[in-house]
Amino acid sequence: MVVSMRPLRPEDVARATEMCTHFPLAHGAPVHVGDPNEIGIADIHAPEWGNAVDIKGGEVCVFSACGETPQNAAIRAKLPLFISHRPGAMLITDVDERANPPVLYGFGLFDFKA
Repeated sequence: MVVSMRPLRPEDVARATEMCTHFPLAHGAPVHVGDPNEIGIADIHAPEWGNAVDIKGGEVCVFSACGETPQNAAIRAKLPLFISHRPGAMLITDVDERANPPVLYGFGLFDFKA
């Protein structure tokens, strides 16, 4: 899984988590808070995707699922066409973030839920 990371003050983590939970079709709630090594990130200052982020003293790393995960899978699948975004340049569409479009659940299974 590719993740996005933003450093936060510890006292802001719960509020950010609660707020982001309402947007599961964006990054959604964090998938991990704390030590990057616990999720396989060897060097937080040299990310495999995107650019490194400055982490100030006392801040904790907050990781969220990232759209680069399915993009990476699509690249490896060698699809003839795939429209997405790149780190730091989000794909903008006319679908309202409050819309309830079908979401693909499962890994490769077409079990749509609305």
